[in-house]
Amino acid sequence: MPTVIENLTRGTIIADHAAVARSFLARGRGLMGRAALPPGHGLIIVPESSIHMFFMRFPIDVLFVDRQDRVIGMREALPPWHPFAGVAPWRGRYVVELPAGAIRASGTALGDQLRITPEI
Repeated sequence: MPTVIENLTRGTIIADHAAVARSFLARGRGLMGRAALPPGHGLIIVPESSIHMFFMRFPIDVLFVDRQDRVIGMREALPPWHPFAGVAPWRGRYVVELPAGAIRASGTALGDQLRITPEI
């Protein structure tokens, strides 16, 4: 069953086919090596509070989320090879990587409440 990311504040679905990266290797690899990320897809990196864009081939939107599942940071259309993006490690619980344009399409904003199903 795919993981679904909902924005409860806006009443929108951010992604309906998300994968979860938990292991050290999966978190480090992220989306590297992929040619694209289709609409509706995403990658949840847990636990994590920052990312890099080295070896990426396409821009992505990124959400930084706290332990209460609130959006505490976001970057839209982060370009390939960007060295670093993140929030303070004690603030972030997980990162959501999405296709560029997903943040705008879902209306997601700082402070929005998310729900991940099934729970991570």
